[in-house]
Amino acid sequence: MALYLVTGGAGFIGSALVRELLQRNEQVRVLDNLSTGKKENLDEVRGRIEFIEGDLLDPRSLEEALRGVHYVLHQAAIPSVPRSIADPLTTHRSNVDGTLALLVAAKQAGVRRVVYAASSSAYGDTPTLPKVETMPPNPLSPYAVGKLVGEYYGRVFTDVYQLETVSLRYFNIFGPRQDPTSPYSGVLSRFISALLRNEPPVVFGDGEQSRDFTFVANAVQANLLACAAPNAAGKVYNIGVGQRITLNRTLEALGNIIGNRPEPHHEDARAGDVRHSLADISAARRDLGYEPTAGFEEGLRQTVAWYKENLAALFKQADLTGATQPGA
Repeated sequence: MALYLVTGGAGFIGSALVRELLQRNEQVRVLDNLSTGKKENLDEVRGRIEFIEGDLLDPRSLEEALRGVHYVLHQAAIPSVPRSIADPLTTHRSNVDGTLALLVAAKQAGVRRVVYAASSSAYGDTPTLPKVETMPPNPLSPYAVGKLVGEYYGRVFTDVYQLETVSLRYFNIFGPRQDPTSPYSGVLSRFISALLRNEPPVVFGDGEQSRDFTFVANAVQANLLACAAPNAAGKVYNIGVGQRITLNRTLEALGNIIGNRPEPHHEDARAGDVRHSLADISAARRDLGYEPTAGFEEGLRQTVAWYKENLAALFKQADLTGATQPGA
């Protein structure tokens, strides 16, 4: 039985990884400073995991978290383009300095492999579709720059220090436990929240921008495959589903599922946002054995079902903490 460390394991992707690892009877340790993650995301598995509340930039927390670990699934980050534009220094410390500190400590601890949550934002707004890993990067935001730097550090640590790393460029991951109360939350969590509350969803721009929306179960699968893939060390892989859908069509699909279609409220397009995104996943198929198992509409249905059960509690908690205030 291997021991896995999930950094950012109280976040929505990290907590999904934790639950799947436990399903596979693996040992799981979580390191999270709870700056964006929530302990509530791990309520159902409390007692079955080791939880360390600590920061990647705290050497003692890192040393404790990595003791005896075989694999690291590195999800910890401040995952927001707008927040990185508003506060690039904090994003850099978390996403770049934190990743470098983790890699140094993982090398010293003798970790077998680090799987890093990279981002499709590295491609920027280049018009070529689909996005292929061999394309020159063109980051448009401090968040995208930081995630790309993490990839470069991963490759260098594989080549120079023989610490195996694999970088997974996520394409618009969505699913249960994504926090809709934050002003920096993902677009699907905000759309679903608005429709369930009978409020107009906010669309930045004309809504014809498109995304390769990827249900979280596919990202979980990719991470676990990347731990064991024999020829993947030092490489970067797109993780999406290989199809794109506009925000306007997404709202239509959600309206059909929820049975409610308030007219959207349009605002100006945001700085740093890309127009279109679509993943070429042939390399992940070839090297990792990755194959998306959860389609867009099925993922939407599962996500909507979770929000129907939990949305009121999420907003009640956010109101108590002031988390819904801009800049929180």
